[in-house]
Amino acid sequence: MTSNSAIDSRGAVDTSVLSVSANDEDHSALRRLLDHSPWTMDKARNLSEARALFTQNSEISVIVCDCDAVPGAWIAILDDLIAIPAPPSLILTSRLADDRLWAKALNLGAWDVLAKPLDRLETLRSIACASDHSRRHAKMATEPVRAMRAAG
Repeated sequence: MTSNSAIDSRGAVDTSVLSVSANDEDHSALRRLLDHSPWTMDKARNLSEARALFTQNSEISVIVCDCDAVPGAWIAILDDLIAIPAPPSLILTSRLADDRLWAKALNLGAWDVLAKPLDRLETLRSIACASDHSRRHAKMATEPVRAMRAAG
């Protein structure tokens, strides 16, 4: 249930997931779900750690942010992602993932909202789709530059 686009021709990982939560169990649970997948995982305990990682690491294609453990961080992350030419996709997790949160998150630009405890297949599917979206967006962002350089 993994995305082939997350693996290069040698089978090497070229994308990672950033887990944002103040709760160590959230990081551990996501890491267990990502076992045997093509994604590596970085973790941030707060908004400033998350910002430092996703602004400096172009390999991060998906950010998974817990709404409960880091209140309000996801909105700040979405605001920050606007300034990045090919931003990672944001997936929210919450114990209280209801229709209201889902509608607000998607209207503001998040990729998905997942209810906790996380379901392995649903989480991997969402990360795969979000990663593919980020990678396509990044490719489209660099294609005009390549075409201009080739034209000369």
